[in-house]
Amino acid sequence: MITINNLSVSFNGDKLFDNVSFTVQDKDRIGLVGKNGAGKSTLLKIIAGLQQKDTGSVVMSKTQTIGYLPQEMIPSSSTSVLQEALKAFDNIKAIQERIDEIGSTLASRTDYGSKEYENLIIEQNELNEHILLLDGNNARPQTEKVLLGLGFRHEDFDRSMTEFSSGWQMRVELAKILLKKPNLILLDEPTNHLDIESISWLEDFLIRYYGAVILVSHDRCFLDNITKRTIEITAGKIYDYKVNYSSYVDLHRQRIESQNSQMINQQRQIAEVEKFIERFRYKATKARQVQSKIKLLDKMERIETDDIDTSSIHFQFPPAPHSGKIVVDIKNLSKTYGEKKVLEQIDLVIEKGKKIAFVGRNGEGKSTLSKIIVGEIGDYLGKFSLGTNVSIGYFAQNQAALLDGEKTVFETIDEIAKGDVRTRIRSILGSFLFSDEDIDKKVKVLSGGEKTRLALAKLLLSQVNLLVLDEPTNHLDLDSKDILKNAVLKYDGTCIIVSHDRDFLQGLPDVIYEFKDRNIKEYHCDIFDFLEMKKLQSSQQTNLSPSKEKKEDKPVSDNKKLFEQNKEREKELRKKRNALQRIEKEIEELEKNIASMEEKINQDVQDNDFYLLYQEKKDSLSALMQEWEILAEELG
Repeated sequence: MITINNLSVSFNGDKLFDNVSFTVQDKDRIGLVGKNGAGKSTLLKIIAGLQQKDTGSVVMSKTQTIGYLPQEMIPSSSTSVLQEALKAFDNIKAIQERIDEIGSTLASRTDYGSKEYENLIIEQNELNEHILLLDGNNARPQTEKVLLGLGFRHEDFDRSMTEFSSGWQMRVELAKILLKKPNLILLDEPTNHLDIESISWLEDFLIRYYGAVILVSHDRCFLDNITKRTIEITAGKIYDYKVNYSSYVDLHRQRIESQNSQMINQQRQIAEVEKFIERFRYKATKARQVQSKIKLLDKMERIETDDIDTSSIHFQFPPAPHSGKIVVDIKNLSKTYGEKKVLEQIDLVIEKGKKIAFVGRNGEGKSTLSKIIVGEIGDYLGKFSLGTNVSIGYFAQNQAALLDGEKTVFETIDEIAKGDVRTRIRSILGSFLFSDEDIDKKVKVLSGGEKTRLALAKLLLSQVNLLVLDEPTNHLDLDSKDILKNAVLKYDGTCIIVSHDRDFLQGLPDVIYEFKDRNIKEYHCDIFDFLEMKKLQSSQQTNLSPSKEKKEDKPVSDNKKLFEQNKEREKELRKKRNALQRIEKEIEELEKNIASMEEKINQDVQDNDFYLLYQEKKDSLSALMQEWEILAEELG
C-alpha cells in the first residue's frame, strides 16, 4: 500500500495540488482524469520519485517496487530487442544479495522480539516472494511472450533496437516494466505507441496483473475495461470515485448538479437571513435575534461549485461535392521499401459514401496505402486510380508536425481560406477552442492537442468528397474525439480512417480492412466483433502448436496458478461481502436518522445548520446506495 499525505505542488505560482491525500491499495486499478494541465503526469512522477513536491509525503514500504512509463522518452540502447527486454531480470541478482544480507544479519541477532527484527523478517519474506514471482529460470519464454503480445515478431528479436522507431522502442521499455512485475505500474498514455491488437493484449495483461495499476489515458475503452477506481484532479483538489471511467462521468455530473443545488439553496437561505437582519436591524425588541442571525451567517461555510471546463470543439464537415460511384480502384498493387515488401498484389475497390477502417499492426502498410491513395507515394507496382471528380482531404499521422511553426494560428488558416470564408476565420478558430489571444500565437509554441485541432480546422475549409484520416484522434481529449466521430458519421462523402482507437471506431466504419502479412482482409462487422475473432484465432493457433516446454511444465504451473487465483478470488469475495454488510448497516442507520429528521422538518424547524446536516445525510445515503449497487452487481 502507498499513502499520499497532504501533497502540495505549485507550478509558475499556481497550485497544481493543495493538501491532497489518498491511498493506493495493493490491487487497485486507478484511472487519473482531469483536463490537460491539471497535474496527472506530475502526480505519476511524484509517486515514481522523479519529481519533487512542495509539501506532504509519499509513504511506502522498503520493498515497494514501481514501474513507470512516461508519455515520451528517448531510448538509447543499441542491443538487440530480446537482449534489451531481458534486462528486466538484471535486478534478480541484487534482490538475492539483499536476501542473503538479511539472512546474515538475522543469524547474528538475538533481539527476536524487537520491531527491527520483525521488520527484517517481513522484508526478507517479501523479497523471497518477489524473486519467486520474477521466475528468472523462465526469463526468455516470459520475455518472448510479452514481446509477441506487444506486436513484435520472432524475427524481430535479434534485430538492433536502433533499427526501430521511437514508438517501437517504447514498446520494449513497456515490456521491461511488465516483466519486472513491480508492485505498482504507472502508465502515462501507454496506448499512444500501440496498435489495436497490442492495446487489446496489454488490456488483458493489466486486468489479470497481480499488483496495482495507475494510468492516464484518453482511450475510453482502455480506461473502462481496466480501471475500477477513478481519481479526478481539478483545481488543485481530487475527487475519488470507486468506479470506472464511464460510471465516473455519470457520478461527476451528479456531483456538480448536487453542488449547484446546494449552493442555490444556501444562497436562498442567506438572502432570507439578510432580509431579516435588514428589516429588524434597528428594532430593540429584535436585537437578540438579529445578532443571532449575524452569527449564523458568520459561521456558515459557503458552498462553492467547482470550476468546470465545458469548452469543446464543435464543427461539421462541409457537404461533399459530387463524385463517381467508384472512388478508389486498386488492382495488383505492391510496394517495397528497399528489400522489405510491405504490400503485395493488393486489390481494393472503395465505393462512394462508404466509411472504411484500416486496422492492423504498425508497419503492415496502413499508412503506406493511405499515402498512395492521396498521391504522396508514387513508386509502386500495379494499378491505382481515383474515380471521376474525386477530391481528397488528408489528415496525416504526423499532420501536426507538418504545420509551419513560424506562422501564426491565424496565418495558417488564412493562407488556405477562400472567398467569404476569410471573413469567418476567427469564428472558425473559435469553434476549435482558439481564443482571440491564441490566434496570434506562433504554431511552434502550441501543444500537441492544439496543433491537432489546428490541422483539423484546416481540413474543415477544404470541400472534398474523400477524407483520408490517419490517426486523427492522437492528442485529442475524450470530448473532442466524440465530436470528431459525430462529424465523420454525418459526413456525406467517402472516408478512410486509420486508427487504433476502438471507442472511436465503434459503429463508425461500414467495412474493416485488416492489414497483415503484406495483404488485406475484408471484415463486415463491428470493431469489437473483429477483435474477438482475432483473439479466437490466436487462441486456436496456440492450442494447435503447443511447445515442448508447455507440455512438460505447464500442468504443474497451471495447478499452482489456479489454486492461487481461486484463493485470491475467494479473498476478494469475502472483502466485498463484508463491505456489503457494512454498507447495509450504514444505510439502515442513515435511513433511521433521516426519517427522524423529516419528522422534525414537519414541525417547521428554523435552524439553518439542521437543514445543512439533513442534506449532508441525504447525500451520504445516495452515495452509499450507489456503492451498494456496484458491490451487489459484482457479487451477482
